[in-house]
Amino acid sequence: MKKSFSLAFGVIAVLAGLQAQAQTSASGPTVYPSKPIRIVVPFPAGGTSDVLARLVGQKLTESWGQPVVVDNKPGSNGNLGADWVAKSAPDGHTLVLMDVGNLVISPALYKLPFNVLNDFAPVGMVAYSPHLLAVSTKVPANTPAELVAYAKAQKGKLNYAAAAGMGSATHLAGVMFAQRQGIEWGYVPYKGGAQAITDLIGGQVDVMFNGMVATYPHVKAGKIKLIAVSSTKRNGQLPDVPAISESLPGFLTGSFQGLLAPAGTPKAIVDKLNAEVQKIAAMPDIKERLVTLGAEPSNMSPEQFGQWIKSEIPAMAKIVKDEKITVD
Repeated sequence: MKKSFSLAFGVIAVLAGLQAQAQTSASGPTVYPSKPIRIVVPFPAGGTSDVLARLVGQKLTESWGQPVVVDNKPGSNGNLGADWVAKSAPDGHTLVLMDVGNLVISPALYKLPFNVLNDFAPVGMVAYSPHLLAVSTKVPANTPAELVAYAKAQKGKLNYAAAAGMGSATHLAGVMFAQRQGIEWGYVPYKGGAQAITDLIGGQVDVMFNGMVATYPHVKAGKIKLIAVSSTKRNGQLPDVPAISESLPGFLTGSFQGLLAPAGTPKAIVDKLNAEVQKIAAMPDIKERLVTLGAEPSNMSPEQFGQWIKSEIPAMAKIVKDEKITVD
């Protein structure tokens, strides 16, 4: 009788343990984070993604008391590090900070070892920085309308500087603008913004979209002209510069930086991460630091961020297909 009672008690204990384990698996660990967090940056150290990851990581450490390690895993246009995270445990302790390039453009250009929509759980957009639309001082245009009129008159003779190469966000920004405005120009690929800006100053190329931090000092020095910003509204740092969307409704390009976890990460953990990231982005010292990066905080929920990804991937794929864009 005692043996039967002991056996029954043991079975009950095992079942209770399995139930508790199932509940934990479904809702995440009872305590999160329970160990150090790793934020993978799939780009070299020193870039915008790296700086943002370290800002967020430092604040998470201060708030949660767990170390946050920023791990740079560059390679394959940011896809190597992203793939590593996609195959990591979905427990919220391994995250990746992806940018617009490897998040929504790469799926149209490369055969990837992962699926952005299926293999990641969007946590939230961290920051957004608009592109600046700038022209050579030799171009007789000071507004988007004047630039469009001049480009149409030149009938494809203008040269557009694809500052980060063909298939980059700055290249596709020029393609989108030309498509929407019904103009044509030639595309000159560069391996980086520095040489592209040098050639814009010298008049070897005529127009470009590029990041604010790299571009605006040359505007301020009078070496190139600033036509507009690519955000949906005027930028707080440049209130007198028109947004392209004022004359071209819905136009939006720029650098988008988002935090993602492996697919299957419990929603409770994703929501907790999102809430903390939004709180961090609202901190005065973080806002000030973002300004120096030409960026502004984003307050997307995980659902909004996921929807943005779902809408942008096919949009970028259509541009790549229509323009027959290929990369090596």
